[in-house]
Amino acid sequence: MSQARDHEGGWWPTRSFTKTRTGAAAHFASVAPVLIVSVVVLLGLVSGAAMTWLPLLAAGPALAATTSRPWGVLCVGFLAAVLGAVLGVRDGVPGRELAIVLSALVAVTLACGLTSGLRVRRERVLAAVRSVAEAAQHALLKPVPATVGPFQVAVRYSAADAEARIGGDLYALVPTPYGVRLIVGDVRGKGLPAVGTAALVLGVFREATYDEPDLLDVVGRIERSLARNLGSDDFVTAVVVGYPGAGSMEVVNCGHAPPLVVRDAQVLAVDPTHPAPPLGLHAFTGETPSLQTLPFADGDQLLLYTDGVTEARNHDREFYPLVERVARHVSDEPSRTLAALHDELLAHVGGRLHDDAALLLLRKPAAVGLADRLLAQSQHADAAGGEIRL
Repeated sequence: MSQARDHEGGWWPTRSFTKTRTGAAAHFASVAPVLIVSVVVLLGLVSGAAMTWLPLLAAGPALAATTSRPWGVLCVGFLAAVLGAVLGVRDGVPGRELAIVLSALVAVTLACGLTSGLRVRRERVLAAVRSVAEAAQHALLKPVPATVGPFQVAVRYSAADAEARIGGDLYALVPTPYGVRLIVGDVRGKGLPAVGTAALVLGVFREATYDEPDLLDVVGRIERSLARNLGSDDFVTAVVVGYPGAGSMEVVNCGHAPPLVVRDAQVLAVDPTHPAPPLGLHAFTGETPSLQTLPFADGDQLLLYTDGVTEARNHDREFYPLVERVARHVSDEPSRTLAALHDELLAHVGGRLHDDAALLLLRKPAAVGLADRLLAQSQHADAAGGEIRL
């Protein structure tokens, strides 16, 4: 399954359960070679035809090579050889034939021991690569806190390549002197080139969003950087959003899927009034992005996503109906909403995504709700003689 990230910890129970199942499976796999040797010996004892069953003893060390270290393989092979010799002598197997079978068993054991050593070495290399990928992911897609400025926030990210743990989708949310600003984008292509482009976009965004009072200037900085560094066939679709305050939201859409606004139990798509090309293609089209301003009141929610969500297909080749499912699962807790959407998305595609998918949901809680929470905390603090935590 795809690797998912939830910065509010919603995945920890699932990961613990998975780890438990994996541990039980690993324990069974470690004892399976001994069980196979025992079954073969038992069949030889019951049937009285040891020579018929002795060659099957090689299955023990062969299986151990896939689950155990070299020392474990040798132990299983030694056990099989000793039991095979005892069984052969007991049933009167001719010495020459018994020696041939045992020699073959020793050869298989040594070969499997070597194979096990190579497997262990590759597993160590893979573990090192995974740790580097994990560090790169944390550096590229920094954790987003549960609250940023006046917003409740939740993020879900799934890489199509579960082993890589990182892909070409990007997101960032930054509180700045000009208000909270965020970006969600999708880099054309996959693999390391897409990761490099995503890192470039996020680096420029995080720098420019502090320097530029105008959101369009932030987009312009990203566009100029991509024009210098990308090839002619590369581009990035993105939505850049800013909340300068006063109950309004600024949106700049560069060829990306339209954000969704949830207001009064209705889900509305924010289609661009003047469509603009993706980032990196301005030099070829001459078109510039435009700034949209939309009202954003207390209780409203904004969902940004990538096409890995909306273009996910089930076995009948049907797209995932995001708007319909958002209306079904929306709640006052962004993390709960995204958890339900992500689980349903995986069920829709049969458990494995074929493209990177990112979901970022923010909600502006009602001021009365915030006042009630502060009042409750104040009363609790007065009773306990403590301080209020915001």
